[in-house]
Amino acid sequence: MDVARLVDRVDALVVERTKTVVLAFLLLTGVFAVGLGNISTETGTDQFTTDVPAQAAFEDVSREFTPPFAPGTASTSLIQREGNVLSKPALLRMLETQEALSERPDLRVVGTSSAAQGVARELDPTATTLDAQIRAVERATPGEIDAAVRRAADRPGFDASLSTDFNPESATASASIGSVSHDVPAYSETAGPGGSADALTSIQLRSERVVAATAPGIEVFGSGLVNDEFSRVIFDSLIVVVPAAALFIVLFLVVAYRDPLDLLLGVVALAMTLVWTFGFTGLVGVPFSQLLIAVPPLLLAVGIDFGIHAINRYREERPTASRDESMRRTLRQLLVAFFIVTGTTVIGFAANGTSSLGPIRQFGLVAAVGITFTFLIFGVFLPAAKLLLDRLAADTWLPQFSQQPLGREGTALGRALSAGVVLARRAPVAVLLVVAVLTVAAGGYATGVDTSFRQEDFLPPEETPAYLDALPEPFAPGEYTVTSTLDYLESNFASGNRQSVTVYVEGPMERDTALEAIHRAEEDPPAPLVSEDRRARSESVLSVIQARAAADPEFAALVERNDRDGNGVPDRNLGEVYAALESSPAGEGAERYLAPDHRSAQVVYAAEGDAEQDAVADAGRRMAERHRADATATGQTVVFAAVSDVIFASAFRSLALALALTAVFLVVVYRAIAGYWSLGIANLVPILVTLALIGGSMRALDIPFNALTATILSITIGLGIDYSVHVVHRFADEYEERDLGPALTRTVQGTGGALTGSMLTTVFGIGVLVLAITPILGQFGVLTGLSILYAYLTALLVTPATLVVWARLEGLVNGVTNGAA
Repeated sequence: MDVARLVDRVDALVVERTKTVVLAFLLLTGVFAVGLGNISTETGTDQFTTDVPAQAAFEDVSREFTPPFAPGTASTSLIQREGNVLSKPALLRMLETQEALSERPDLRVVGTSSAAQGVARELDPTATTLDAQIRAVERATPGEIDAAVRRAADRPGFDASLSTDFNPESATASASIGSVSHDVPAYSETAGPGGSADALTSIQLRSERVVAATAPGIEVFGSGLVNDEFSRVIFDSLIVVVPAAALFIVLFLVVAYRDPLDLLLGVVALAMTLVWTFGFTGLVGVPFSQLLIAVPPLLLAVGIDFGIHAINRYREERPTASRDESMRRTLRQLLVAFFIVTGTTVIGFAANGTSSLGPIRQFGLVAAVGITFTFLIFGVFLPAAKLLLDRLAADTWLPQFSQQPLGREGTALGRALSAGVVLARRAPVAVLLVVAVLTVAAGGYATGVDTSFRQEDFLPPEETPAYLDALPEPFAPGEYTVTSTLDYLESNFASGNRQSVTVYVEGPMERDTALEAIHRAEEDPPAPLVSEDRRARSESVLSVIQARAAADPEFAALVERNDRDGNGVPDRNLGEVYAALESSPAGEGAERYLAPDHRSAQVVYAAEGDAEQDAVADAGRRMAERHRADATATGQTVVFAAVSDVIFASAFRSLALALALTAVFLVVVYRAIAGYWSLGIANLVPILVTLALIGGSMRALDIPFNALTATILSITIGLGIDYSVHVVHRFADEYEERDLGPALTRTVQGTGGALTGSMLTTVFGIGVLVLAITPILGQFGVLTGLSILYAYLTALLVTPATLVVWARLEGLVNGVTNGAA
């Protein structure tokens, strides 16, 4: 491919058909703007788990077992906090609330449960409806209610919906959780809302309004409301971050351009980039997720860099050439640099396509497409528009202000930018040795970075920072309750302060040894699992059998007749035992752990609440290995741990692929445009240093690889290469005409000014992500800002020394003075 001929064609297009180019780009912007109206959102953790094998087992559990695991059923929790939720007025409030929800056809209620209903049935065993249960409680005296509570406390599972301070003797508890089940087609509690997220969210939002009118002291909680809060957090983060980023960007662009027309042109080009990119996502149907919030700052980073370089280089040429010739010279130099930057950046982002997680793949796709659009807009449209404005300014009253380039020779900035050249001229090898030691040390330290995937990563903090609360409307964030509610449940309910692991057992459960296998597997469990008398605390069909036997002498006799070794576990005629268990209301709950065809079962093991996610998941897998039948460890903890492992693998697979492809790309490009493939390797040195520094910074700042920061390594390559490419490519041009020392000086002073303006603008523009409401975005903003700062510093301090050593190794040092070589 003849690069020079291709660049000349673009030059001619921009200079000779300027108005046509500008009009074509504006028309395309209108086309992409149509796609903005098609953008949908995707929130929460479910989007990350769909491609994880452990999730498949979780979905198998949801298909096999009836509520709460049955597909098509979603639940809403009613959290009641009072002095005593077991008092007569409190019980009536819960029952009346459940009845008010059940009477609304649009809420599709198919069932309810609560401690209040359990007490009502103790008062009147024939009270099977909410209306009858309300009458039973209304007729009862406080003493009768207390006695009913004590009787109900003897039944398995009654206290599961009560806070841990429940006292059966005094019949008191400070909180309870009621449940309302809804028929939501295509919904699965374990697999997540999927396509029915909007329907469930709508139901739960309407339930909130009903409860607020019936019992203001009861809080509605459910996965639909969690997803609604996820969506609101995205919008609220954008409405805070985007204006703040725009403020910083405009402020620094004013300094960089120092001309209102150039400033307007740069801002319009940035806006076009965002419209093209997100219009594209709407047109092709890519949903907007939390990860895609990071795309606008990334595009702004590259767009700002391209814009400043284009304007700055054009200004450098203007004193010695006409407008048209200056733009031709600018494009001949910058189009190649922009192409190299675009190619390496696209490679860095596209490397995320190897991830096993759909949202990360989508992030890589959208970012890569966006960078391509950025190249087209800033490489073709902006130069044409700049030329058009200059022609108009010359022919009309349009004013023009400063047209001096940044960092020109003789300025304070120009002298400061030459620091790396001074070091390179005096001791280039020493500089690289120090850099090598620093890189190895930082890289070694970075191996201790943790990996994390938790629902809390996507949630807002329990209390928003004061500076956010002080913002005026419409920037003030909304009210967020999910985190505080989850913390309350974890602190006050036994089911909330522990994790659990589900072992899905597939095999003939009527085989004589089936229950014995479950019983033996519980002996001496791994440390993260909760144990009592050296046995794992679990819930299974065996625990239901044992609870039924303790309350029903006739069933106990059946179990004893079929228990050959006398350990309380039946080991023959299991079909008969199951039939007796399932035929009586007293055996309610067996369907939660045993499939109707008796071909599979699930065992749920409790784990310590403060145990590490990986340790709990590993314990679950070890428990699964103890079962003779096919058994798979699953459950949210196992799924999240699997996602965490995938994130870690994806981060380094993307890094390795991005580095390899970037190296090949740079070697081929520099061989084609400069005749030296080794310049591509020299171009890669600052990026390796930047990668090591960003990895070390992650560990020092205690920022783990998570769903968003997992992309930071490939992003560092994509954005970081931008700075070193501009230096190396400009040097290749300058070195053709002058000696090494002057070539380096002219390179750094000519390019460094634009790099400085770009760095300041993008670091502050992206740094505003720390204002985002979710911690994960704040962490991403810090890391991206640091990666750009490191890339800028290494480009100006490490690249000159690298180029001097490169010239020596290539035997190209010619006429260098003052010890430059």
